[in-house]
Amino acid sequence: MELTLPDEAATIALGQRLAKALPDGLVAFLHGDLGAGKTTFARAFLQALGVGERVKSPTYSLVEGYEFGDRRAFHLDLYRIADPGELEWLGLDSLAEPGAIVLVEWPERGAGALPPVDLELSFRHDGTGRAVVFQPRTAMGRRIVDSL
Repeated sequence: MELTLPDEAATIALGQRLAKALPDGLVAFLHGDLGAGKTTFARAFLQALGVGERVKSPTYSLVEGYEFGDRRAFHLDLYRIADPGELEWLGLDSLAEPGAIVLVEWPERGAGALPPVDLELSFRHDGTGRAVVFQPRTAMGRRIVDSL
């Protein structure tokens, strides 16, 4: 499935809508060039879940964790990772917790060190806006896409 996102507000609305469609945990890989909308989407998604905090980009910290209610969410930005082996020191074991929500920007840089993906979103520049392609990788990913 592909959607056109004419502006930043549409990207934010998509993040909010996807968060509302989330039945439980999720591992989502966010692909796209710099400035394609990955962080804007992730921020809106996490805020819609109710993390209740300022959602900042993990560009320098590599991972930001959030707790809301009895759930946990993680936002990773692996742009600065040169080798997946570098992720060992981050203590990514908690990413595999049942019900954890994991959003990963630049997932190709963490190949083999990340939990299995449910849904891949590929963002790209499209004229003055953006476009996103959804690729479900599990039954849950398919249910989420179908609900959109």
